[in-house]
Amino acid sequence: MNVLVWFRNDLRVTDHPALALAAEARVLPLHIIDPEDWADPARSARQWMFRAECLVELRETLARLGAPLAVRVGDPVAVLDTLCRLHRIRRILCLEDAASRATDRRVAAWAATAGVELVVVPQGPGAPAALTPVPAVEPGPIPPPRALRLAEDRCPHRQPGGREQGLLLLQGFLERRGEAYREARDRPLLAERLSSRLSPHLAAGSLSRAEVAEALARRLAERPGPGWTRSLAAFRTALAQTAEGAAPSDTGADAAHLGAFQRAETGLPFVDAALRCLDATGWLPARMRAMLASVALHHLGLPQRPAGAALARRLTDFAPPVHWAQMERAAGRGPADPIALAAVLDRDGRFTRRWLPELADVPDALLQEPWRWTGARRLLGHRYPEAVVDPASTAREARRRLMRRAAGTADLVEWRGARPARGRRVPVSPAQLHLDL
Repeated sequence: MNVLVWFRNDLRVTDHPALALAAEARVLPLHIIDPEDWADPARSARQWMFRAECLVELRETLARLGAPLAVRVGDPVAVLDTLCRLHRIRRILCLEDAASRATDRRVAAWAATAGVELVVVPQGPGAPAALTPVPAVEPGPIPPPRALRLAEDRCPHRQPGGREQGLLLLQGFLERRGEAYREARDRPLLAERLSSRLSPHLAAGSLSRAEVAEALARRLAERPGPGWTRSLAAFRTALAQTAEGAAPSDTGADAAHLGAFQRAETGLPFVDAALRCLDATGWLPARMRAMLASVALHHLGLPQRPAGAALARRLTDFAPPVHWAQMERAAGRGPADPIALAAVLDRDGRFTRRWLPELADVPDALLQEPWRWTGARRLLGHRYPEAVVDPASTAREARRRLMRRAAGTADLVEWRGARPARGRRVPVSPAQLHLDL
């Protein structure tokens, strides 16, 4: 029997029960690149390059087991139909994946008419010792970003992809870097070194959550000391939390505000520094991401979809269900105060000054509010942009909008007998929703 194993956001062999189930048959491992998915404004070349590096390593690993990875570009239904007819495949196995549910429904409808069994396997343990390949399958190239019409995307400090890189990060975090995680995870200069930085690997599935949790449990069992124990317990809580959301359908945005956000030229120093950091690294800690989402939605008045896409394309670890849940959460909460947040997370201004060298002459006390500086006329509108909004007044107006919305929702729930209106989304929990570990 010929079996096709369809890899999606699970680019690994370890903890892959679908691949383990297929090991007794002849196997065609497959990854499909859907051009429509990569045409989404939330997608970017940095995301693809990380994934391509994971695919290269996965192909090599599968080849050592006996069945190299095939890669195809096209609509998933069309690709699967062609391969199943050409190689007489009657069974497709894949792992359950929240980001692929809409595609799964389309593929299930096709499979029912094509006489092909589609089996979606729950995440869990399992790994094959060896594989027998379906014969005469051309592996196919792993395309460069330009082949997917992805614009040039300079990200000089992007994390490299591949399972080996993920395992090295996990080992380094559990053995050396993780002791200060609890105190450092929100502070941008510390978090970039002392967080696990595993989020892109979890998003692409080059590492599984289960194996990270297992390695974490082994480290805690060693009783490494109170500092380690507190930090690793905080990391374990973050690792266990998940959320799902879908991209909203809202469109249209203030072009000037959206452009300022995209160019990191809002005139709000802590916001622009965070955006420049994200441009260069593809990563930010949770609290900083939440601030950027809040400023985009509440201060700049951008709708969720364009605001979310402007953030997502900068993220190497973009995971659609998690990202859109976070955007929905930010839309329902009060506006963040970037000036007050900078006083907590960047007390000495080193992070802001690293990414905004044009503010070198601004005194420390006015770094986050350069418009109050006596030298502002020489700076603003020349070397650094004027603020596109007044942060205090836009925050007040955002709070008023949220209060009006909350009052309307409360009236609606009461009128319907204390049940949510049909179709209304249930608010997500206040837990950390990012894969920014």
